[in-house]
Amino acid sequence: MAESTETGFVFHPLDQFEVKNLFGQHVGTFSFTNAALWIILAVICVWLLMVFGARKRDLIPGRLQSVAEMTYGFIHKMVEDVAGHDGVKYFPLIMTLFLFVLFANALALIPMSFSATSHIAVTVVLALIVFVFVTVLGFVKNGAGFLGLFWIKSAPLAIRPLLAVIEVISYFVRPVSHSIRLAGNLLAGHAVIKVFAAFAASLLIAPVSIIAISGMYAFEVMVAVIQAYVFTILTCVYLKDALHPAH
Repeated sequence: MAESTETGFVFHPLDQFEVKNLFGQHVGTFSFTNAALWIILAVICVWLLMVFGARKRDLIPGRLQSVAEMTYGFIHKMVEDVAGHDGVKYFPLIMTLFLFVLFANALALIPMSFSATSHIAVTVVLALIVFVFVTVLGFVKNGAGFLGLFWIKSAPLAIRPLLAVIEVISYFVRPVSHSIRLAGNLLAGHAVIKVFAAFAASLLIAPVSIIAISGMYAFEVMVAVIQAYVFTILTCVYLKDALHPAH
């Protein structure tokens, strides 16, 4: 948003990330916000792709079925390659996370929409789901042997305790890095586009601003896909550590 003043323009590039109550009323302690709306839309998009896309199962697939099958095959191969054959049974969770993040990122590129995955509250919940799941799974599958993830047997004995402390710290930092990476990249990109859009109000620099917006928008399309991929492949890496913790 840009407001014309006597001194020039006032930019508000972060206004687009404000969580607002859509109906102006609370139901008890709850309210329906723009964040909730776009999260629900992302879930609906996931459901439409996988239910309607795979519904017919034609030998010669249509466009939607082709997209669903290619996405399924791509994520299935990623899980098997990174987490191993044992990780394939957890494929539904990873597929769901990938599609949700992908659609939430993509829907945020629609003008006047809301970027749910640019909010740390959303990405932290996703990261904590992964963290709690792989931690519980690690202990269920390996018992106390899961602690072998922090004990590096290949290192000299004298420095193993120090490395163990570092490994423990890095393990508990995982949800932080997992969530901030996704939210930070999306927030920065959308904010930059908003700044360029504000400069478009000036006739002198409008052509340059429009070109910059177009280039940045194309870049954000790529970021939307890459960040969904990065979030998913890190989940696969964490799953591998839970299934095979020994160094």
